[in-house]
Amino acid sequence: MKKRLSAILLIFLFACNTTDTGTAGDRQYAGKVQAEFRHAWNGYKTYAWGHDDLKPLSQSFHDWYEEPLLMTPVDAFSTMKLMGLAAEAQEAKQLILDSLSFDKDISVQLFEINIRQLGGLLSAYQLDGDERFLALATDLGNRLLPAFDSPTGMPYRYVNLVTGATRDSLNNPAEIGTLLLEWGTLSKHTGNPVYYEKAKNALRVLYEKRSKIDLVGTIINIESGQWERTEAHIGARIDSYYEYLLKGWLMFGDPELKEMWDTHIRAINRYLADEAESGFWYGSADMHSGERGETYFGALEAFFPAVLALGRDLDRARKLQESCYKMWMLAGIEPEGIDYSTMEIVYEGYVLRPENIESAYYLYHFTGDARYLEMGKEYFDSLVRFCRNDVGYAHLQSVLTGEQRDAMQSFFLAETMKYCYLIFAPGNTVDFGKTIFNTEAHPLKIWKE
Repeated sequence: MKKRLSAILLIFLFACNTTDTGTAGDRQYAGKVQAEFRHAWNGYKTYAWGHDDLKPLSQSFHDWYEEPLLMTPVDAFSTMKLMGLAAEAQEAKQLILDSLSFDKDISVQLFEINIRQLGGLLSAYQLDGDERFLALATDLGNRLLPAFDSPTGMPYRYVNLVTGATRDSLNNPAEIGTLLLEWGTLSKHTGNPVYYEKAKNALRVLYEKRSKIDLVGTIINIESGQWERTEAHIGARIDSYYEYLLKGWLMFGDPELKEMWDTHIRAINRYLADEAESGFWYGSADMHSGERGETYFGALEAFFPAVLALGRDLDRARKLQESCYKMWMLAGIEPEGIDYSTMEIVYEGYVLRPENIESAYYLYHFTGDARYLEMGKEYFDSLVRFCRNDVGYAHLQSVLTGEQRDAMQSFFLAETMKYCYLIFAPGNTVDFGKTIFNTEAHPLKIWKE
């Protein structure tokens, strides 16, 4: 089971410029994105070096826990490699290998540490080839394992990296089901099947808790297996559970995962898809009755055109992306959420989210339609216009007023800037036949043969 590939081969897999469409991209815009990435990275280096996130307005830093875990360098490394930023990648690598340790008496959120840290380190190992990245990933995985020690096998939300103590038994499908790509990859590289088995079992148990109409709710007690909130939708607390069923099947070729995905997507399209006057959307419903709920759609839901495209449902993907574009353009940059029945903004903030840009990239990749290239240009230009400042990029308190907020989370460099670059990079840089992006946009090798 244990497989080691040379760094040269792995870099070829991720940067071979082979796509379904041979898209032309736009070299000028690709260069602009690289320059803006450097601007944000230099802000981090100047004001937040050795910490988790940059606070660009106060010219300071934010750490997630009592001690930093180098969120931004770990998250940004794969973007640097795909952009060909050798000097930046080397300085990030040196910081990580010199300073990152998980021997810290802190309780961490399994989901976020998994997608950012574990996913980032595994991708770094595959892109760079340095065994020390894999050693860090393995150590982290072992420290996270106690999270699965629940009566159901579904994980607790938090686990202590030293003691293994767990907390928060009220969890959600996204945090339970967004583990398999990273843990399965760790199993492949180490030859230890326990990581894949733990993550796969959590997925299976959650799937078995679906309703009779094949939907899942928003909050479940992982000790009792009882649903605490039964709203079904594709947004926050559920979203990447569905994403990882499809991507897990594509990565590992596990037919059980395909059956799970097929079952869910039929229910999603039956009970949540909504043809409204304003366009094609996915709303909410009760997981048991299918009774329609809120007509809410937001920045997180904008990931779904990418998933539909990856599942080769290009008709629905195209229609939904047009709706996502309308949402972005309501105020010139994307609000956190709208009511699609009225097209009114209900949450005014923008936190530099990548999902709408990600979906434009996937559709451009699979169709070659210049519509999505132009969409990407509008998205990127509005990021620069509204969110850029002298130090880096900032969240928006309100897309209506343009007021900035003092935060730049690591996913801005991991995801938002990466997907901006990939839209414009000629050939899209990544071979989708050999690579899957985790939900934090870290490229990982496809293992199925």
